[in-house]
Amino acid sequence: MKSVQPLQNVITTRRAAAALVTAALLVPLAACGKSDDTKDTGGAKKDGQKTELTVLAAASLTDVFKTAGAAYEKDHPGTTVKFSFAGSQELAAQVKQGSPADALVTADTKTMDRLKADTGSSTVIAKNRLVIAAGKGNPKNLKDLKDLAKSDLKVVLAAPEVPVGRYSQQVLDGQKVTVKPVSQEPNVRAVLSKVELGEADAGIVYKTDITAADGKAEGIDIPDAQNAIASYPAATLKESKNTDAAAEFVKWLSTPEAQKILLDAGFQKA
Repeated sequence: MKSVQPLQNVITTRRAAAALVTAALLVPLAACGKSDDTKDTGGAKKDGQKTELTVLAAASLTDVFKTAGAAYEKDHPGTTVKFSFAGSQELAAQVKQGSPADALVTADTKTMDRLKADTGSSTVIAKNRLVIAAGKGNPKNLKDLKDLAKSDLKVVLAAPEVPVGRYSQQVLDGQKVTVKPVSQEPNVRAVLSKVELGEADAGIVYKTDITAADGKAEGIDIPDAQNAIASYPAATLKESKNTDAAAEFVKWLSTPEAQKILLDAGFQKA
C-alpha cells in the first residue's frame, strides 16, 4: 500500500514549484531591464533628466563659446551648456561667493592661480593678443600706441583689476606712453562697445574682439615686441554637482574640434 504524503508537505511542494516557475519567467525580463539601463544614453541621466553644465567664462570668449557650446551639445546629446560671461575678476568673485557652477575659464593664469582651493587642475586652452581698437574706418588715423597719448583723443581702457586692463597698462608702460582714460570698464567687451558707439575714439582690446566686431570697429596691430600675450586656462570647480560632465567639457576644449573653433575666431594655439 502506497504511503499518503501529508497535506502540509503537498502544499509546500506546490508552492516551491510555483516559485521556481515565477523566477524563470522573471529572468529574461530582468535581463531586458539591465540592457536598457546600461546602454549609452548620450549624456542623459538614468532617470531621464539631462545634464546641465554652467560654465563661467571670460567676456572675450562670448562669441566663440556660443559656437563651441553648440558643437559640444551636438556631440554630447543629453548635455546642455550654459555660459555666464564677465570679466575674470568678476568670475573669481562669483566662485568665492559660492555661485553654483561647474567649470571656469579665465583670460589670465593669475586669476585662475588665486582660485586653486576652489578648482581642479587647470589647462591653458588658447592664447590671445592685444590690438588698438578704433572707430569704424579709423577716423583719427591711429597708427601705434604712442598715438593714444594725444590730448584730444578719448581713450577707454579696462580697469586695472581686469586681465585686459592689466595687459594694456603693461604694454603702455613698456613704451612709456601715458594715457588718461575717460573711463575704466569692467570687461573687454565694455571697452569695445564704447568705441563702437563712438563714446570713445580708441581703446585696447583683444584681437578676437575686433574679429567679433564685424566691421563696427577697426583694429590697429601692436608689434610683437611691444605686445602682451593672454593665456586662457580652464578648470572644473570643486563645488560642481556634475564633476564628471564638467571634466569632460574641460577636456573637450583641447580637442582638435574645439581648437579649430578657437583658431577660426582668431585665438592662438595654447
